[in-house]
Amino acid sequence: MALTVPAPPEQGQLVDVRQRRYVVTDVVRSALPGDPLRAPGYGLQHLVSLASVEDDAIGEELQVMWEIEPGAAVNEQVALPAPTGFDAPDRLDAFLDAVRWGAASTADVRNIQAPFRAGIDIEDYQLDPVVRAMHMPRVNLLIADDVGLVLQL
Repeated sequence: MALTVPAPPEQGQLVDVRQRRYVVTDVVRSALPGDPLRAPGYGLQHLVSLASVEDDAIGEELQVMWEIEPGAAVNEQVALPAPTGFDAPDRLDAFLDAVRWGAASTADVRNIQAPFRAGIDIEDYQLDPVVRAMHMPRVNLLIADDVGLVLQL
């Protein structure tokens, strides 16, 4: 059974490596000569530099040897999916609100955001853990109290 080696990607292509999506930033071919007893190009390796495009790891960089990276694949999908219909107006409105909130909350990490029509009074003792958590490098925190204030960071 012949082992197929995936062709190296080109700069700018999207690839799937280690269950994440990356964009190729650089491809460097090995300077070592290939195996003279095998077909031309056999045994050459490529160092591929990648930058993550996933929301939770945007810009995270990774370098892999393309030919020996298990499960590495070039994402050939270059077109948008075909539309199947329109969403309900309420669903579209909720999506647009989520986009606005996401853009506003990532603009300034020191800024605490809350829904405008929440109808809640926030006490100082409720904000103290939130402020401390925002100064931590990575936070997974759920704060809830008996009056209904729930924050997930």
